[in-house]
Amino acid sequence: MARFELKLPKMGESVAEATITNWLKEVGDKIEADEAVLEIATDKVDSEVPSEVSGILVEKLFGKDDLVQVGQTIAIIETEGGVEISSSFLVDKVVEDEAPAAAAEIEKTIDAAKETVTPQDFSASDKFFSPLVKNIAKEEGVSVAELENVQGSGKDGRVTKEDILKYVEDRKAGAVAAPKAVTETVKEVAAPVKAAEPAAVQKSQQAVPVSVNGGDEIIEMDRMRKLISGYMVASVQTSAHVQSFIEVDVTNIVKWRDKVKAAFEKREGEKLTFTPIMMEAVAKALKDFPGMNISVDGDYIIKKKNINLGMAAALPNGNLIVPVIKNADQLNLVGMAKAVNDLGNRAKAGKLKPDDTQGGTYTVTNVGTFGSVFGTPIINQPQVGILALGAIRKVPAVIETPEGDFIGIRQKMFLSHSYDHRVVDGALGGSFVKRVAEYLEAFDVDRDF
Repeated sequence: MARFELKLPKMGESVAEATITNWLKEVGDKIEADEAVLEIATDKVDSEVPSEVSGILVEKLFGKDDLVQVGQTIAIIETEGGVEISSSFLVDKVVEDEAPAAAAEIEKTIDAAKETVTPQDFSASDKFFSPLVKNIAKEEGVSVAELENVQGSGKDGRVTKEDILKYVEDRKAGAVAAPKAVTETVKEVAAPVKAAEPAAVQKSQQAVPVSVNGGDEIIEMDRMRKLISGYMVASVQTSAHVQSFIEVDVTNIVKWRDKVKAAFEKREGEKLTFTPIMMEAVAKALKDFPGMNISVDGDYIIKKKNINLGMAAALPNGNLIVPVIKNADQLNLVGMAKAVNDLGNRAKAGKLKPDDTQGGTYTVTNVGTFGSVFGTPIINQPQVGILALGAIRKVPAVIETPEGDFIGIRQKMFLSHSYDHRVVDGALGGSFVKRVAEYLEAFDVDRDF
């Protein structure tokens, strides 16, 4: 029999870690090749990790809600054939030339740790700690704040078993201050906050107490809603939000789409919505105003080379996700429509990949889908602007002609532009949304798709 290391696979260039959300197999279960073993989640996308081999699951090295780095071993599968591994497959790396007895002792400690460790106890920290380190800290009464201040000697400053044991020894000797007592009530409140959540969501939980009546129902937010909550609060606290609004006459676009949508679907096999038309105009405007295609890093402004448009999409469960159309300025209308439909369909089906939500430089959200005339969207960090598309409505309007003005029925909508006043002033923010409006109003009704 051989032992195979199941590692967290690479999920995209910008994804370095993931949180285990559910184990689909238990120790002792038989696993077929390509069968899903566990479910994981990155910042926004959930996915499964399949086994590369057939065999028996003999060890799980991480628990539910643990944060795992790409490339780390997360489970051991015993196979008839496969990759032999040493006994040093533990989270805290064992040096290859260590004595077998020392390795066996560490394995014994890990086995005991797995039965008692509770990942949630230290989930309020943004730093990664192995199950062994967390278990030792729990047994010795080391708080999250203390653990975060322990100087790690492992790779990238990671706290190892030796580091935490030395800290405990120093604390017992009086070299460091002992922690203050923490009540069980505080632990219960802190437990649901996951390690992947921004610090802002933890701060926001220090809110005014809410009165609960007997008939009220208490529902814990799901993981994605907690993340969204944290990101929204963090964005408002980070960026100085200001808005500009402009009304756009899209009568020509409505008429053109009504005329070609059947032929478009027949030829391309895709439905033609208003979204790709709007996205095309936004991409053009971003080329005209590159000052909106930036991000902020401290006192520095980063000008983005590519125009990657985020497309806010509502999920069936009520949550929100923002898949990204890469190099949107290089797509024609057909390409844009295919990208919009593909990302939208995969978002609803829960089949987005981690890279599908990474790298956005500007975001568009269609609040008109739900009947809203306009809105004040929150910026998707670290971007500096987001555009809300309002509902298209038939309204009476003044129409100017060489023969004079008259009242007619026109198709109009509002564009709501939120931007970061730290780096974008009203002149740029207003000019940008005006340029989007000009592209939409100048839409060529004779164009081909």
